[in-house]
Amino acid sequence: MPPVPTDTAAPQPPDAPRRDAAAATAAAAAAPAGSEGPGGAEGTEPPTAGEERTVTAPLVRPPGPPKEAAPERETWTRQMDFIMSCVGFAVGLGNVWRFPYLCYKNGGGVFLIPYLLIVFVGGIPIFFLEVALGQFMTGGIAAWNIAPLFKGLGLASMVIVFFCNSYYIMILVWGLFYLVHSLTDTLPWATCGHSWNTEQCTELFNLDLCQNVSINATASTWTSNFSCTNMTNKRSPVIEFWENKVLRLSGGLSEPGEMNWEMILCLLTTWVIVYFCIWKGVKSTGKIVYFTALFPYVVLILLLVHGVTLPGALGGIIYYLKPDWSKLVEAQVWIDAGTQVFFSYAIGLGALTALGSYNRFHNNCYRDAYILAVINSCTSFFAGFVVFSVLGFMASEQGVDISKVAESGPGLAFIAYPKAVTLMPLSPLWATLFFIMLLVLGLDSQFVGVEGFITGILDLFPQPGAGSLRRELTAALCCVICFLIDLSMVTQGGMYVFQLFDNYSASGITLLWQAFWECVVIAWVYGADRFMDDVARMIGYRPLPVMKWCWAVVTPLVCVGVFVFHVVNYKPLTYNKTYVYPWWGEAIGWVLALSSMLCIPCTVIYKLLRCKGSLRERWQLLTTPIWGQHHLEYLTPEAEAKLLAPAPKEKATLFETVI
Repeated sequence: MPPVPTDTAAPQPPDAPRRDAAAATAAAAAAPAGSEGPGGAEGTEPPTAGEERTVTAPLVRPPGPPKEAAPERETWTRQMDFIMSCVGFAVGLGNVWRFPYLCYKNGGGVFLIPYLLIVFVGGIPIFFLEVALGQFMTGGIAAWNIAPLFKGLGLASMVIVFFCNSYYIMILVWGLFYLVHSLTDTLPWATCGHSWNTEQCTELFNLDLCQNVSINATASTWTSNFSCTNMTNKRSPVIEFWENKVLRLSGGLSEPGEMNWEMILCLLTTWVIVYFCIWKGVKSTGKIVYFTALFPYVVLILLLVHGVTLPGALGGIIYYLKPDWSKLVEAQVWIDAGTQVFFSYAIGLGALTALGSYNRFHNNCYRDAYILAVINSCTSFFAGFVVFSVLGFMASEQGVDISKVAESGPGLAFIAYPKAVTLMPLSPLWATLFFIMLLVLGLDSQFVGVEGFITGILDLFPQPGAGSLRRELTAALCCVICFLIDLSMVTQGGMYVFQLFDNYSASGITLLWQAFWECVVIAWVYGADRFMDDVARMIGYRPLPVMKWCWAVVTPLVCVGVFVFHVVNYKPLTYNKTYVYPWWGEAIGWVLALSSMLCIPCTVIYKLLRCKGSLRERWQLLTTPIWGQHHLEYLTPEAEAKLLAPAPKEKATLFETVI
């Protein structure tokens, strides 16, 4: 019979003094060494009569005054606050501007088959694992005290979310800039003749009017004659507004150029908003997300109602859903599905673990994981109707195939959709609504990500009794540092810096690496069955057995498959398919990626070298969980009695503290 874990050992009598954190740490050493597989804890039977069992006894308190008890961790005011925070964080811009394009590109409705399959074998299991881990261990980075040797997972997630916080906010900055310029009678990107326009600017959109004869294209300040043969040299005012006014794009990464003071002002405004959303902790954040999580749905519905009434909208929706069954045999379709699931479910960033740590111990996080998965995926699917109804209208107006106007990412938000609204009646109204939705949709993802990072910092350097002022100063310092980093992205070469961060610091490779090790540590080091028992202690029942097999086998294989595909098909980074990054730019990108990926192996090597004893003894010591005070409070005698039958004979054993 395997040794009995500490959390299932015979409880102390009710009148026994509560053990302090050191005793809780010491008691953790009684748990199994850790390297049990998926079936390590399942099937454990109660000891028979006369059989001895090992239990922990409280260590004698050290001489001197008792240690100050750690303050009780802050929790959500109501459980719906947690649901809304997760919706706000996980449901973001990727659901609106990436999923619809991938669905159209990869076989329309057929894409839902690989997407939903990977949701069930990869997205939901890891999403649930991260939330449940944070709830059980009541910590962000401290959650990995469940296997201290792999605490580098917590450090890696903090590095990833820090980089993500630094560059993701630039999308909000550009959205705010467009929003301000939408509050006019005539949209500035609808016409030529502005100071940022060039002589190649033309307002001619409808190519059906283009003949092989000269026609007039009237701009605001000049008239030029051209025919279809020289249309290739002309540029849309939408593109010129984006590149010449917003980005003021330079020739490359080696030409940073000047800072844009208008963008600096938008950047400062956005960071101030983010700070005051999170400075008071989850009590205030939980209230704000009710607006930031729900308002985008109101705007999406309004945009859909308006979009389906436009000419050509039906054609766009058909393009979005038209099935192409031959796509199922292409590896790229499955890779795109896996990458999208990991991005849209916000896996590997550590923020879900931090949000889960503010749950009450007995919250049903298993139910919450499925609810949030349904909301996330349905939002992605619904957003496709909004986007492609408008793209179908734009393709109809320009007389081109929809494949010529279908975009994803910033190209959809700042080029394709702004171009579409210029063709609509009341274009400033619809532009304003769209950019408000874009701003709010990204804002909650941003401040919840910052909240997750701050939680990790406070867990990494705990100071009991420091009060709320320490948190407010930590949040302010975090925002200031990120603001200083962002100044490199409001220069003329800022777009090249932004793309480096986007493609390397929080890319598919880093998230897949993180998710793979999370599954391996929980399933094979700590023990999948053991963690299922811990979940049962929180929610009152064991999740479906398929969950542990996903953690142990299926999800790691999915992560490895997609990871290897990314590495094998790696191509040098380019911007707009024309500018190729220099070698030193690629090197900076890989430094950003490896700065998080190497946290895991480096921490393992460092801890093994610092520990004393044989390799087996070091492994056993460093994979022993470090329990917190709350585990002793919630694991009551009544709960433990259901897991362990009383034995007539006990043998008490003292264990040394794990530091």
